[in-house]
Amino acid sequence: IGRAVATNPTLAAARARQDARAEAPAQARAAALPIASVEGGVDYDRESDGRTASAAVSAAMPIWTGGRVNSALRVARAEVKAGEEELRDAEAGVLAEVVLSYADLLYQQQAVEVAKLGIGRLDRQVAEAQSRYRLGQATRTDVAQLEAQRASLAAALAQAEGALADATARYTATIGEPEGALSREITPPAALPATLAEARGAAVAANPLLLRQSQLVEAARAGIDRERSERAPAIDLAGRYSRGTMLDNRPGAGFENASVGVALRLPLLSGGMVQSRVREAQATHRAEQYEYEAVGRSTAQSVDSAWAALLAARGGLSANQLGLQAAELALAGVRSEYRYGLRSTLDILVADQSLTAAQLAVARSHRDLLLAQTHVLRVSGRLNSGSYAGN
Repeated sequence: IGRAVATNPTLAAARARQDARAEAPAQARAAALPIASVEGGVDYDRESDGRTASAAVSAAMPIWTGGRVNSALRVARAEVKAGEEELRDAEAGVLAEVVLSYADLLYQQQAVEVAKLGIGRLDRQVAEAQSRYRLGQATRTDVAQLEAQRASLAAALAQAEGALADATARYTATIGEPEGALSREITPPAALPATLAEARGAAVAANPLLLRQSQLVEAARAGIDRERSERAPAIDLAGRYSRGTMLDNRPGAGFENASVGVALRLPLLSGGMVQSRVREAQATHRAEQYEYEAVGRSTAQSVDSAWAALLAARGGLSANQLGLQAAELALAGVRSEYRYGLRSTLDILVADQSLTAAQLAVARSHRDLLLAQTHVLRVSGRLNSGSYAGN
């Protein structure tokens, strides 16, 4: 997981976009800070003094902005926080893809192992049947049935190996490098909610999509104040100093000029532009509030659905593990009874197929449980690079 987070190009692009967005507060704050500039030039006027050279320094400092800077800063900060939550959701999405790739690869590895074990069992059973056939205790049909089942498992193994190659390729594309045999034992994440109520509370407090929308509502609210501030007066303190010299007619003769003043800007008429932009900002704020309610409902539904899937995955794993134990005991019993002539070859084939199906069902349940846990962590806002750090 750590490698995927560090090297995933999609996530790196999202981080770069957030870095760009994080500059917005500094840009908004700059409107309240003093600015200065230096300018110079050479002029020519043949009817007066000919050529003149001059240089000037000018500076201006806002004294009163009518709330423009503060409201713009609030908008920028809220948008940056919204971007942080968007980045957190992007990271959770990458982690979910990693877990999905891991779970698929783990399942395919186990499917290949199950097929190989099944072939090994049938190889031993075919050898035993052939021996019994030579002793007259079994028929050629018994041997053929076992050989046919062995060939079927060989075909299943070939399919499983193809699926494993595909899962390995997808895992490598997600992680950035290939992986060997994966561990079946995956400790449940410590951050996994213990109850549905805890999952719901965690989602309200930490779901990145919900928190992002909350910040967008705040940004829209500040946007109303920003548009309203365009009707307020602004006061600037400005100063300028210039100095020049004559280059023709009276070379070396100089002149200078200095000025300091306060500038007041008071909007009178805007053709209805400011009022229109205020109404637009108010409508945007209402839209973001409705969107927040929609995201909240969607989040609550996602939490309930994810929790139901988690309970189903846990129940399925427990039931399939019991089924696997029963299938192992059944195959061992049928084999023992077969040696005494109490069971037929068909009974062995049925028991062996049941064991193979039970082994695959347990492997699939492990996959489903891992994905269900990850989904609960994601919708509750607790899926991060440390969620599976202990595995």
